[in-house]
Amino acid sequence: MAEGAAPARRGRSWRSAALRGVIYQIVAVAALGLVIWYLAHNTLVNMQVRGIQSGFGFLEQPAGFDIGESVIRYDALDPYWKAFLVGVLNTLRVSALGIVLATVLGTLLGVGRFARNALVRGLCYGYVELFRNVPLLLQLVLWYIVFTEILPAVTEPIVLANLVFLSKGGVSFPWPVWGRGQNLALAGVVIGAGLAWAWRRRARRHFEQTGQTTSTFWLPLAIVVGAMLLGWVAGGAPTAWSIPKPGGFLIEGGIAATPEFLAVLFGLVCYTAAFMAEVVRAGISSVSHGQVEAASSIGLSKSQAMRLVILPQALRVIIPPMTSQYLNLTKNSSLAVAIGYPDVVSIANTSLNQTGRAVECIAIVMAVYLVTSLSTSAFMNWYNKRAAIQER
Repeated sequence: MAEGAAPARRGRSWRSAALRGVIYQIVAVAALGLVIWYLAHNTLVNMQVRGIQSGFGFLEQPAGFDIGESVIRYDALDPYWKAFLVGVLNTLRVSALGIVLATVLGTLLGVGRFARNALVRGLCYGYVELFRNVPLLLQLVLWYIVFTEILPAVTEPIVLANLVFLSKGGVSFPWPVWGRGQNLALAGVVIGAGLAWAWRRRARRHFEQTGQTTSTFWLPLAIVVGAMLLGWVAGGAPTAWSIPKPGGFLIEGGIAATPEFLAVLFGLVCYTAAFMAEVVRAGISSVSHGQVEAASSIGLSKSQAMRLVILPQALRVIIPPMTSQYLNLTKNSSLAVAIGYPDVVSIANTSLNQTGRAVECIAIVMAVYLVTSLSTSAFMNWYNKRAAIQER
């Protein structure tokens, strides 16, 4: 028994590297907490000496200003916290959609760098070199000029199929009149996406075990569409749509994307996709050429080899730097304030000018981007572990 107790005493000894590591971490966290407390206390004292009000109580007061576009219902008499919520939702909307579109475009450009056609390779190379070497702020301004100066006036829009209207007022397109049927259809999409994901996993295991390929795109897509249609039918199969129509000074009906939103979205997507393309190209280049030859030897076409053999192996190289690009896109959305898009930074600036609560407004913006970045990083780290090649 004495021999069994000896290791425990050594574990609590200063000679234990694990114990020293824990103590060092506790001391470091305590020191960091002390520094943060000192800075916060010093700031509050200086603000009180100068008669500057502090605290987050202003969030309950009426904001008193309008917001050009909002995902939720908002009025100028609503409190500041709701104005900030509108800004956060606008930031998340452009960031989430931008991440999806930039990933698709960047992947296509990265794969296109390996195309057999020299023209395709040259165009992909030229795109990357052009867009990644032009500052993002300049690209946002250029896109804003395109949507507000070059496009025709609202009274003379560009009409596509008499359904889509493109003008200086943005893009207007049909939108379903939302009701129970649309809610059930959306639920069907979610359920169908889960079933499609399960099918893709099964198809991948089947391919690894037998070498026989099954549909990993069209059938999952059919599952999602079928589940959506079932939900739509269960909700009464509503067919009511809000169709945009030209009015006197604006496009009435449907749903519209403003020039500011389009400029931010196009700028972020075009800029970030250039960097993502290089990430994808580097990931594909890291895969041994022997894998390509092995895929050809079992009868896979070049597209099948790219989709089933090369890209899955390249993911272990692609995902970590791709995570950084997602974070960059989200944080770069703060530049939208330069062209008048009401994101969280724009709302914070307006609130700061009206209330004088500079520290509080800046703290809110910092917290929003911190939480968003950490959430994105956590999700991508989880996905990176799942996509990593399991080695013996």
